[in-house]
Amino acid sequence: MRVDLFDFELPPERIALRPAEPRDSARLLLVRPDGLADHSVADLPQLLRPGDVLVFNDTRVIPAQLEGRRGDARIGATLHKREGLRDWRAFVRNAKRVRDGDRIDFGAGVTALAGEKAEDGSILLSFDGEEPVELLLERAGRMPLPPYIAARREADARDVEDYQTMFAREKGAVAAPTAALHFTPALIDALGRRGIAHETLTLHVGAGTFLPVKADDTDDHRMHSEWGRIDAAAAERLNAARAEGGRIIAVGTTSLRLLESATGEDGIVRPFEGDTAIFITPGYRFRAIGGLLTNFHLPRSTLFMLVSALMGRETMQAAYAHAIKGGYRFYSYGDASLLLP
Repeated sequence: MRVDLFDFELPPERIALRPAEPRDSARLLLVRPDGLADHSVADLPQLLRPGDVLVFNDTRVIPAQLEGRRGDARIGATLHKREGLRDWRAFVRNAKRVRDGDRIDFGAGVTALAGEKAEDGSILLSFDGEEPVELLLERAGRMPLPPYIAARREADARDVEDYQTMFAREKGAVAAPTAALHFTPALIDALGRRGIAHETLTLHVGAGTFLPVKADDTDDHRMHSEWGRIDAAAAERLNAARAEGGRIIAVGTTSLRLLESATGEDGIVRPFEGDTAIFITPGYRFRAIGGLLTNFHLPRSTLFMLVSALMGRETMQAAYAHAIKGGYRFYSYGDASLLLP
C-alpha cells in the first residue's frame, strides 16, 4: 500500500510534553465500528466486559542515551538492541566520524569499541570492562526521551519516573510501552473488582520504533526487530480466558505485536522467546487480540498502519481528525484510544 495513505496533519501544539496527572485522568477515545465516544482512562472498568484480560508489557526503560567523544568529535549514541553480553546496536549521531575499531569515551569511566555498521545505519558498540552494561548506563546514560519530545525540551529528573510504567520490571527497553503509562494501582484494583484480569509479557522496545517509514510503498519497508518473551503459564491463562468468552485486550502496540507473533493460525497463544519483526498493515488477519488500548501515533508510521489494520484506515483517519479537533494530546505522554473492532 502507498505510505501516503497513512498521512495526516498534526498541529505541533497537540504533542504532549508531560503526562497527565494523575495518570488515569488522561482522555480516552473509544473507537468502535458504530462510532466514537469521548471518555477518560478511569472509565475503563465500565468500557470493558467481565472476563476480558488486559495484557501489559513489563519491560523497563534503561538510560540508553549516551554522549561521548571520539578524539575531538562529539558522538551521541542511542542503544536500541542488545546483541550480546557487552554488545549493543546503537543509532549514532555524527556517525560519519566513527570508523570500525574506534574507541568512544562516554565519560564516567565508560568506553566502547565501535564495530561494523548495519544496513539500518546502526553501529555495534562493544563496551569495555567487566561491569554489567546496565551499571555503566546508570553512571553515564540518560533517559532516552522520544525525539519529538527531546526536540522541545531536555530530559529531567521527572522523566526518570514519568517514563516508566507501573509494570516496569525487566530492564532492556529504550522506549516505554506508553499505553501502560496511564495505569495506576487504583485503576487496576477497579478493573479487578469488575472481573477484568491482567497478564504481563516482555518486549524490549527498541529505538527503531521511532524510525520514519522512508519507502513510498509498505512492501518496501523493512521492520526493525525486537526481543520478546511470553511464558507458558501466561499463554495458558490467555487461552483459557478466550475459551470462556473473554477478549484479550493488548495494552500498547508492543504487547499486540508480541501476542500476534506468538499466536498460530489456530488462534492458540503459545510460549514465545526470541526476536519478532512483525509488520502489521491493512489486510492482516488478527489471531490473538480482541481489542487494543493505545496512544495516538505519528503520521505515516508503522503504528498508525497497525491501528488502521485493526479498525480500518478510514475509521482511524476519522478518529484522529476527531481527536485533533477535540484537543486530545498526542504521542508518548499523550492521551489514549480504546479500539474495539
